Amino acid sequence: LDRAVSFKPRRQIIILFSGGEPTIAPHFLESVAYAKKIGFYRILAATNGIRYAEDIEFCKAAKEAGQHGVYLQFDGTSEEKNKHRGVGNLFDVKLKAIENLASVGIKVTLVTTNVNTINNDAIGDIVKFAAQNIDKVQTIAFQPVSFTGRDEDVSDKDRIEQRYTLAGMTHDLKDQLDGTLQPLRDWFPLSSYSAFTSVMDMLQGADAPWGWSSCNCHPNCGIFTLIVVNKKTSEMTSLFDFFNYEQFMKDVSVITDTARGKKLTMAQLGMAIMRNYDAGLAPDGFPISQILNLFKPSSANSNSDRNDRMKTREDEDMWRVLCVEGMWFQDLFNYDFRRTEMCVIPYGTQEGEVSFCAYNTGVGWRQIIEEMHKTASLSEWYQENGRHAVYAKGKEVPGINKTRSLSLPVIAKIVSEDLDAPASSPYLLEEEAEVEVAGV
Repeated sequence: LDRAVSFKPRRQIIILFSGGEPTIAPHFLESVAYAKKIGFYRILAATNGIRYAEDIEFCKAAKEAGQHGVYLQFDGTSEEKNKHRGVGNLFDVKLKAIENLASVGIKVTLVTTNVNTINNDAIGDIVKFAAQNIDKVQTIAFQPVSFTGRDEDVSDKDRIEQRYTLAGMTHDLKDQLDGTLQPLRDWFPLSSYSAFTSVMDMLQGADAPWGWSSCNCHPNCGIFTLIVVNKKTSEMTSLFDFFNYEQFMKDVSVITDTARGKKLTMAQLGMAIMRNYDAGLAPDGFPISQILNLFKPSSANSNSDRNDRMKTREDEDMWRVLCVEGMWFQDLFNYDFRRTEMCVIPYGTQEGEVSFCAYNTGVGWRQIIEEMHKTASLSEWYQENGRHAVYAKGKEVPGINKTRSLSLPVIAKIVSEDLDAPASSPYLLEEEAEVEVAGV
């Protein structure tokens, strides 16, 4: 964080605490507060939501410390779609977390890993859920599966069957939302918005305390669209159905290049918005002023969220914008070094910044850095401290040895009865193995 804030000119970036589960770290709130103290305001946590659902006071403390939002793991809109996580009421937990977070003003982004044939049939329902809760949820991030970590050894058959692409996502959403989103009309690279970032930086001038947050990732990394939602009826309309975003970005690039001073540039931006807005295609009652609000954020404070800017004190205040993103992280089967060179999601490590995909997708940086800086391996920890107890349904599972390895009972019996048996058996389970408990 200190390194990020030391660059001149300074630019706002998104700080995302991840894990594991970052909210159980004893220093989580302290870390959030420090990020806020040095000037960052987009401070988020990637979370399963359990801590936020359990404790409203924790939500309040996180907000006070400076937390801006969460990336909430969200696999679907029913218990059935969430049951693979092993928690029987996990969807109810998600709903409670969203309610608690919204009540204290923390922004919610729903994050879904999408696997073909597993849950790609449910992404439309997630968009509908977000629209129905538009004052609580403002972004959805769909993440097509990346075969990495435990999935690197996936069979060719499973990989081909389960592979999900951004193109497939756009077509599935078209079908599941009755054509509200069109694949070729409504989706743009995340990096396209950087054209608008440039013109706003120019308007602020070189002496501004902070530059705008900019997303200059490779165009194949991610895509986005914007949906206008009537918060009273939950009716959805693609913003790009009545606003020519592609032409608007071209106009913005010309405005930036001509650099005619602040007042004239603001006038040019206003005219660009007006000429690309088609009132005849907009939803009934949607005013052009809301388009102006959408494109006039500030880089200096945390009230720059699009939906905060679109709120008014008037009775007809009914419009919000839902951002739907697709971010496809790489794996060894589709790796592109050009994407890595342009990565905008660096990991902060003891050895410096490492691209997200280089760190996570089998290229090897995670293994290298963790090996260099580990305090102990799991087996070494067990040897020194013993194995922790294992609980199921609130009761300790019997027969779990507090020693390094776990053994199947039948093998342990054979070993104990064989006087000539070696001290260890090649059939012993490694300590990382899962213990199956009947009835759980």
